[in-house]
Amino acid sequence: MQNQLFSSQHFAILKNALRWTVIIIPIAVVIGSAVALFLWLLSWAIHFRFAHSWLLYLLPLAGIAIFFLYKLLGGSAEKGNNLIIDEIHNPGGGVPKRMAPLVLITTIITHLFGGSAGREGTAVQMGGSLAQMIGKWLKLNDADTQTVLTAGIAAGFGAVFGTPLTGAVFAMEVLTIGRVQYNALLPCLIAGIVGDVTVAAWGVHHTPYHIDIIPLIPHWFSGYISTDLLMIMKTIVASIAFGLASYLFAKMVHGIKSFFTKYVKTPWLIPFIGGLIIIALTYINGKPDYLSLGVDAEHLGAITIPSAFHAGGADTWSWLWKTIYTTITLGTGFKGGEVTPLFYIGATLGNTLSGLLGAPVSLFAALGFIAVFAGATNTPLACTFMGIELFGGEHALLFAVACFTAYLFSGHTGIYGSQRIGVTKLSDDPADDKTLSDAMKKRSYLYQKLAKYSPLKGND
Repeated sequence: MQNQLFSSQHFAILKNALRWTVIIIPIAVVIGSAVALFLWLLSWAIHFRFAHSWLLYLLPLAGIAIFFLYKLLGGSAEKGNNLIIDEIHNPGGGVPKRMAPLVLITTIITHLFGGSAGREGTAVQMGGSLAQMIGKWLKLNDADTQTVLTAGIAAGFGAVFGTPLTGAVFAMEVLTIGRVQYNALLPCLIAGIVGDVTVAAWGVHHTPYHIDIIPLIPHWFSGYISTDLLMIMKTIVASIAFGLASYLFAKMVHGIKSFFTKYVKTPWLIPFIGGLIIIALTYINGKPDYLSLGVDAEHLGAITIPSAFHAGGADTWSWLWKTIYTTITLGTGFKGGEVTPLFYIGATLGNTLSGLLGAPVSLFAALGFIAVFAGATNTPLACTFMGIELFGGEHALLFAVACFTAYLFSGHTGIYGSQRIGVTKLSDDPADDKTLSDAMKKRSYLYQKLAKYSPLKGND
């Protein structure tokens, strides 16, 4: 009887695994192919602007074009990644098919004219849109459609960064803070792997990153404290700063968006003004280093993500400049993702902190690379895996320390307002907020009320 029960159970597991394999592989191939096309077009757009720097001066007009494209064609697609997260939690109107081509076109426009944005948002939105479309063709029920959408996130994310395992974990972790949706484990893993393999099959390659070999240097305190423990302590200190940088980024994106919505009554003027500000900032800086992705160098000696892994490869305030550029770009309506700029912010901040803490430059650039992302997206597990996939497993413990510390110190903020709060970051903070956006609004209201009655406030 027990043997029969055992055999039946595993037969059912095998049947379910084969079913999802058959469903997910073609979906992931389509998404991976779309991401490959996107990455090719993105590289073309960025290098075309490198050769024609005057295109930056057309950024305000590009912003107006993006606004009207979404005004005329966007509909619910305007919500971007948050729409996909909402749809997974509460199936309703669905993810429109037009989201994929619309976000692809507008992201290319943003980068062609110099906007500071990323690429993860585009890949995830294309993944969700295409997964929903194919799911409807297959006539999947609501539960299966939710799983397919989650797998679509995994395929898009894994394909765009060349990190299939990270894509799988990210898709399961990003939906609810403090919880991982294991019901989509196998589909997400298949989707992440197939999406990444598909991009590689199309001949599209990702930027390699490398942590230098760290020599063991004896110190006078070696007899009292181990070098490894000292490195962990330095990592914690730096990661508190990484978490605060995540907090600042999320607050600025939402704050800039709210500010312009409140004070600029003509909506199409918002991206126009945003474009003018980016042009002015570039004129003030005297260099274009903080435009676009920040991965490829526009000129010799440019500050990029790869350069941040070397001593002298970033200025002291490069991380803050990139924060300002990106939050203005995205907060005023331009399209693209946040993650690659977060990589830039983290890597350059890590470069700066390595000098202050007497730590290895490439290691702390790598820690910042993943930790700022972890804090801004509330996905410390996925980011720990990203560190291992991108930089190797030698420093896995430090990756985990950095990501979990930054996650805690970013507070209840983040770039995805539709994330649900499953487990709060403070034990005495009740988990009664339905979404992260609700939590941020509630805390903003409380801060306003506290400020009103603050003893530091004048009595006039």
